[in-house]
Amino acid sequence: MNLTQGVDTIIFDLGGVIIDLDRDNAVRKFTEAGIANAADMLSSYHQEGIFQQLEEGSISRDDFYKEFCKLAGKEVSHDKIDAGWLGFIGGVQQYKLDMLEELRKKYTLYLLSNTNPVVMEWACSPRFSKTGKPLDEYFDKLYLSYKIGCMKPKKEIFEHILKDSGVTPEKTLFIDDGAENCRVAESFGFRSFKPENKEDFRYIFQ
Repeated sequence: MNLTQGVDTIIFDLGGVIIDLDRDNAVRKFTEAGIANAADMLSSYHQEGIFQQLEEGSISRDDFYKEFCKLAGKEVSHDKIDAGWLGFIGGVQQYKLDMLEELRKKYTLYLLSNTNPVVMEWACSPRFSKTGKPLDEYFDKLYLSYKIGCMKPKKEIFEHILKDSGVTPEKTLFIDDGAENCRVAESFGFRSFKPENKEDFRYIFQ
């Protein structure tokens, strides 16, 4: 099932594709921090309220902390709030990082992720992998929702990456665990593949 025939570029999502997700753990940590309805505001694909605002870049990290404390009705430390975001991280499988290194020998690799500065501070540090290699060293470029100013599945984020990277959609494979994200990518001409969380999808390159 080789999906890379005629492909020169691969665009990966982060959560649920490169790293395993643990939404329940994140919800638990944010609930413990004081957000009673955290389960209603958080999903594996798209957030709501101030969580969405941080990931789409409409509020700063500092403003997010302030709004979080208002919602919680108490002062909450930045570390405890950050622990909620990092609670989404269910693990980083070394075989997937090895896969990226092998693929990069043949393809241009981009990351397109709905994410936030808390997660990316961790990801772009030596803490990301057992070898101390940060996420950004596995890709030619990272496209991050909070820096671009919009989130998948909005068409604007796909228009941005097309304009900035100059990729040819028909020669690009888009890998994302969100069905709607894949559908919109396909509307631009991208090939797409939707893995399940924690799936070993190396077979699509064989």
